[in-house]
This record gives sequence, C-alpha cells and structure tokens, in this order.
Amino acid sequence: MRPYETMVIFDTGADEAAVNGVLDRGLDALRAKGGNPGRVERWGRRTFAYELQHKREGYYVVIELTAEPAAVADMERVFVLADEVLRHKVIRLPDKVAGRRAAAAATSGREG
Repeated sequence: MRPYETMVIFDTGADEAAVNGVLDRGLDALRAKGGNPGRVERWGRRTFAYELQHKREGYYVVIELTAEPAAVADMERVFVLADEVLRHKVIRLPDKVAGRRAAAAATSGREG
C-alpha cells in the first residue's frame, strides 16, 4: 500500500448532493480494490488564478489515502467521467512525508 493525496476541484454550479455523490462513488471504487481512504478535507470555494472551462472559481476537496496503483486508477476514472469535476490531481506522497504525517496525527490524537 502506498500513500497518496488527491485534490478534486468541483464546479461551483453543482449542488452539494452531486458533489457528495461523486466523492462517494470515487471512494467506493477505491475501497472495492482494497484502498483505504483517510482524511477528506473540504476546502470550500476558491477563486482560480485563471479560468478553467469558463469558470472563475471552484469547490476544492483534498483526500489522503493509501492504496495500490490499480485502486487509485479506479478512483481516478470516476473523477474523469463525472461532469461536476473540473480538475483532479493525484500525487504519490514520498515515504518520509507520509511517515511524518502519520506521526503528527498520532501525537495530536494522544494530546486530545
């Protein structure tokens, strides 16, 4: 299992139910292949530096996950096919970065 992070930018014209539906389908596809979605951060509406598909702003969601490449490809396929998604990007986190994040999460959980 490898650590990944993906950012998905949704059209602001899409309602929240549509955004949740696409996220659920993507995460279900990931789980079906043995992937493990972690934290899902909803950053909300952000203005673009330049227009994307004639839009000036989008709704950002960042997902941390661990999975095999085949599982990530299935999740990515859902995002490519969804009309509500303007852009998405998946990056593989280096092991050092993933280890630091896991350690930080463990220490913050003990303090609470």
